[in-house]
Parts: sequence; C-alpha cells; structure tokens
Amino acid sequence: MTTTPPPGCPAHAPGSGAVPLSGPRFQTDPVALYREMRREHGPVVPVTLPGDIPAWLVTGYRELHQLTSDPALFSRDSELWNQWDRIPADWPLLPMIGHRQPSILYTVGERHTRRAQVISDALEGVDPFELKRYAEQFADGLIDAFCTKGETDIISRYAMLLPVRVLAKIYGIPDEQGPGLVEALNDMIDGRERALAGQQHITQTMTGLLATKQATPGQDVTSRMLADADALGPDGFSPMEVLQDLMVMMAAGHQPTADWIGNTLRLMLTDDRFTASLSGGRHSVAEAMNEVLWEDTPTQNVAGRWAARDTRLGGRAIAAGDLLLLGLAAANGDPQVRTDASVLTGGNNAFFSFGHGEHRCPFPAQETAEVIARTAVEVLLDRLPDIDLAVPAASLTRRPSPWLRGLTALPVTFTPTPALGGTV
Repeated sequence: MTTTPPPGCPAHAPGSGAVPLSGPRFQTDPVALYREMRREHGPVVPVTLPGDIPAWLVTGYRELHQLTSDPALFSRDSELWNQWDRIPADWPLLPMIGHRQPSILYTVGERHTRRAQVISDALEGVDPFELKRYAEQFADGLIDAFCTKGETDIISRYAMLLPVRVLAKIYGIPDEQGPGLVEALNDMIDGRERALAGQQHITQTMTGLLATKQATPGQDVTSRMLADADALGPDGFSPMEVLQDLMVMMAAGHQPTADWIGNTLRLMLTDDRFTASLSGGRHSVAEAMNEVLWEDTPTQNVAGRWAARDTRLGGRAIAAGDLLLLGLAAANGDPQVRTDASVLTGGNNAFFSFGHGEHRCPFPAQETAEVIARTAVEVLLDRLPDIDLAVPAASLTRRPSPWLRGLTALPVTFTPTPALGGTV
C-alpha cells in the first residue's frame, strides 16, 4: 500500500504546513495550539492523521455550526471518504472512523432518524430515580474501597470505574463484567496500538449481552431496543445494527462522562472560585460542570463528516470525499464568538460539547451522562468534605489523545472515614 499522499491533496500541498493531529500540545496547551492553528490556517485547518492521512479540522464556531447543520452536504456516510484505498486493515483509528459498519454513527437520512428514536426511547425508559440510585450505590461502593486510607487517585479508583458500572446496570450487563470494559473502552477510544483489541473485547461482551436478552428480555435498555427494532417490521434493525449501536452508546457514555467527572473535580480542587465552597451547596457543582463543558470539554475532537461534493467552508476548497473533523474544544473557545475570553460562561449551554445537528448526542443520553457525573461529584464531596489535591496543580497531566481530554491521575488526600458498605 502506498504511503504517498494523493496528487493535489490540499492538506499536503507544498507550503500548506498541515498539522499532525498528534503530539503533547493537545494535552499540555490545547488552547494555545488551537489559537496558533486559527492564526496560521483560519477556521478550517489542514491536518494529518496516522499514516500521513489528510483531513480538515474545523475549529471555527460558525463553520462548525454550518457543517453540522447541513447533513446533505457534510454527510456522516463514511463510504464517501476518498482515502479508503490508503487505509490499512490495522489502522488504529478504524474503531473511530468506521467503514461498512452498520452503526448509527454512519447511518444517514430517514433511517438514521428512526434509529436515533429507538435509542432515545430506550434511554427514556430508564427511571431517573433508579439511575441516580445506581450511581449513588456504585459511588459509595467505590469510595468505600479507599475512604479509610486518607489518600487515593480519583481517576483510576473512581472516575474511570463509575460510569461504566452504571451504564452496564441499565443496559442489562452483569455487574462483574463492568470493570473489564473500562480498559477495553480506553484502548479503543485513545486510538493507539491496542485500539482494535479493545474493540474486539467490547464486541464480544455486547454479543453475549444481545444473545442473553434475545432469549430472556428484561427491564433494561438492551431489551427495549431489541423490542423496538422488531416492532418496526421490515423497516426494523437487525441484531447486528442493535449491537453496533450498543457499542457506540457504551463508548460515548463511559469515557467522556469519566473525564467530565475528573475535569470537574480538578477545577473544583484547583480554582479559588470553587475550593472555598467544596463543602457547600450544589450550585457550585453545577457551575463547575458547565464551565468544564466550555473550557475543558472531555471530547476535544470528533471524526467526522465527509463532503458529498466539492464545496467551500471557511475559505477552504473542500473536495468531494474529504474528511472533516469536528474541533469541538477549539470552536468552544473561538474568539470570533467569545470576544472576551475572560468572561465566564455561567449557565450558557451553547457549547458544542455534545455536538450539534441531527447527529448530536441524543438528549436522553446527555441527561444520563449528567446524572452520573453530577452524582459522582456530589457523593464524593459529601463523603470526603476536606478532600484536597495531593500534588501541585501544575504537575497534573493529560492522557495522550487528541480526541478526548482527561487526566492521567488526580491524587488527593482527605481525613480517613469509615466505609459504608456500599455496592462495588
């Protein structure tokens, strides 16, 4: 397979200065990196993916709004990509940029609308009080494992374990399989050498779940999705399509929520506006969570959209089949719409952190993530009211991923407290 860029590829044109979508600055200084990208390339930036594969990163707020508002021109159909003949079978981003996968991510038109409704209906069937109770139970159980010690790492011992436990519960996955999904999900989403192995583990888990629920339906998200897909008759969805959608829901629901928890706690432990009220009211938690979605969003960049025909965006000539990546974090900080970067966002939720347009995160899924994340933060602060950062804030590091933004560790200290005997 050739590694030579295709003739005329704009991202590889002489002097284009295409930016590799990799490197430490996506973790250490993304705000400055996106600012430099805009200054040098404008709101649509030529970038390269592993293997010198060209793409465009849309960093402008208005341009991203335009792209996500026009699904006919900027399609979610990955079959349109003009680079498939250069993509090897072991390409690490294949789990994130699917090819011939019957997933909702790459379904378009009326079929996508019906499929999204099946997912929304299944999630809306979750009792919100039950959801919060599950989150509280698992949070207490995880805290019990370290609360008597006076110190822990909040990321590995708490934030990275909680969302998948709750999601597994409402999807109908046995509790004991929850922890094993965490490593697989991280491997798949980070897009490194173990990405395909992680995807295989999740596929095996979900295949077993689907077989179980087909034989013995229950009061869970998976059973409702299977029933709704069947009820559509000839226009319904195959078990393989339901399987793919469950995998998408698990990946999209776990890691970004875990990072939302970690990033919110980092903010509350390091920013004077929040540290003074850690043991105070819930208003500070809600404010911190909202600010994180603007300033430190767990999902930095998303793949992607494909141009259905030659067009222009942000002053760039986009060729038919070009891949466009959604620069959510960059658009949230676009100085063209946030002219005073020091102004706090308050309750404004016009961020792109959940996407936009018909392929945005379904509202019931957003609500589920918010309940899990907020419960996680509140229970931790209730149980460990004097929790404090154990290392200098400047020493905290991020995972090496240009896609998701989360901490590698968040070491804390606190006064040891007795365990409650909760569910792990």
